Amino acid sequence: MEISFRHIAIHPHLRGLIEKIWILESAGRVPDRDLRLVVPNGMVKLIIPVKNEFIAQRNNFYKYSKSNQLTIVGINDIPFVVDTVEDLPFSTIGIEFSPHAAYRFFNFNLRELKNSIFHSGEVFGNNNFEIESLIASTTLIEEKVLILQQFLLALLNKSAEDKIFEYCIHTIKKNYGHISVKNLERKTGYCARWINRKFEERIGISPKTFCAIVKFQCVYQSVVNNPGEIFDEKSYYHTYYDQSHFIKQFKRFTGYSPSKFGRCKNIFGNISYLK
Repeated sequence: MEISFRHIAIHPHLRGLIEKIWILESAGRVPDRDLRLVVPNGMVKLIIPVKNEFIAQRNNFYKYSKSNQLTIVGINDIPFVVDTVEDLPFSTIGIEFSPHAAYRFFNFNLRELKNSIFHSGEVFGNNNFEIESLIASTTLIEEKVLILQQFLLALLNKSAEDKIFEYCIHTIKKNYGHISVKNLERKTGYCARWINRKFEERIGISPKTFCAIVKFQCVYQSVVNNPGEIFDEKSYYHTYYDQSHFIKQFKRFTGYSPSKFGRCKNIFGNISYLK
């Protein structure tokens, strides 16, 4: 079964604040043999099913998302499984907030969203009914995206920049996660306690966890595009201390050992990583 994934242009005033906007479409449910696994990537997401309903599963936790219903996915440091409710054609819109900027769209501590999925009414309150009605009023998926971008522009707090926090995020990404909190202390002049508190508030996880996700993402991108390399674990020793550390971190973020993951299909979860 073919799955279509395409990127959508980001409004000029949202560039740099939104990492990507995409549309995912398929003629039917992803086969059961596919893992349908979504791994942590360090970003808060806004997901809107257009056709069909979605269900997200993590251990014994289930969350349903109906068509044209806005769903907020908080930052995750554990994987979860996504599936459609019925074996019918599906399409969905995804908006991923840049790690340094998600806090500018939400007026609360983002730790409250960690490893959780919420209907947007629980997050945006009265504004939610109006935006979902507008989205449901058009059948064109591109028009739905335009409505969503206008909604995000209205949410954006233009006066809330936290330059030190944003500098820390950019520095971690520039160093591919290979930087300590102590090093961030030296670079910013702020203590570890202040940096940790800012990360918990602004992104929802600690700087140490964010570094771990950034490092993992570098490896995962390579694994998806070069599947055979996962069986040569030495390829990733430069990223981790040794083999056991690599296996432990890979299993932390996927739920599978590298060798077991390499024998599985995860077309649904990997499609956005393919080059």
